[in-house]
Amino acid sequence: MHLGHQHMLRRLKDEANARSLPTALLTFEPHPREFFTRSNPPARLSTLRDKLNILQASGLVDYVFVFRFNQRFASMSAQDFIQDVLVRDLKTRYLLIGDDFQFGAARKGNFELLSACPDFVTEAMPSVLVQGERASSTLVRERLAAGDLAAANALLGCSYQISGKVMHGQKLGRTIGFPTVNVHLPHLKPALQGVFVVEVDTPYGRKGGVASLGVNPTVSSSSDYKLEAHLFDFAGDLYGQRVTVHFLKKLRDEERYDNLPALVAQIERDAASAHTYLTSLQREQA
Repeated sequence: MHLGHQHMLRRLKDEANARSLPTALLTFEPHPREFFTRSNPPARLSTLRDKLNILQASGLVDYVFVFRFNQRFASMSAQDFIQDVLVRDLKTRYLLIGDDFQFGAARKGNFELLSACPDFVTEAMPSVLVQGERASSTLVRERLAAGDLAAANALLGCSYQISGKVMHGQKLGRTIGFPTVNVHLPHLKPALQGVFVVEVDTPYGRKGGVASLGVNPTVSSSSDYKLEAHLFDFAGDLYGQRVTVHFLKKLRDEERYDNLPALVAQIERDAASAHTYLTSLQREQA
């Protein structure tokens, strides 16, 4: 949820309080772009679970309505969406949309069509600029893909994060002195790839570490993406537990090495770099 979303939800909350109405958010699962580009979907920034947890933590939304985006929904006309979903199902009285919002079959619905509906008031939220650029999910994806975590996190107002359940892996890390937490990734394409300095929220508290997000080309021939984090000064059992990985800084792109000793030597350098960064961060925050 980037800063544009956060400003929008605060505005919605203010309007709801003034009208003595609850706040509600309508979202789709899967994302419409995933539905229409199944062979090459855009990178998913967050899971539905993460999205709901973030919204709950914000305290700005009373209800979230998740609509299954399927062929029937994709074929719904803009006018039917207004009458069947907004008026009949949600009983909308005030609607706040983004300034580029389009909806309905062939994306024919827009602000003008919504404004013509007498059942509710419609307003469009102006764009929110962050460092001179319009805050948007597309821009967050671009910054993450480029490895520019500082810019991505500025757009988000916090560190980018991925949460998931800890799964059993190949257990290669423990044999080379770097046991890892293997986090299940529910989506095929992550928004970022490489080796990163991270902090991981666990049932035992937040732990610093170094993480790899990619296909592990040196030790695996699979094209499946994997998120593996080595936690510093930690030896607990996290299997089956949910953890949240916060990405703080990208160290490098993923690489293929000729042999295991070369990979281990690079992991040692990555861990040292991550230690140095986390130590400097702790000093700044002290």
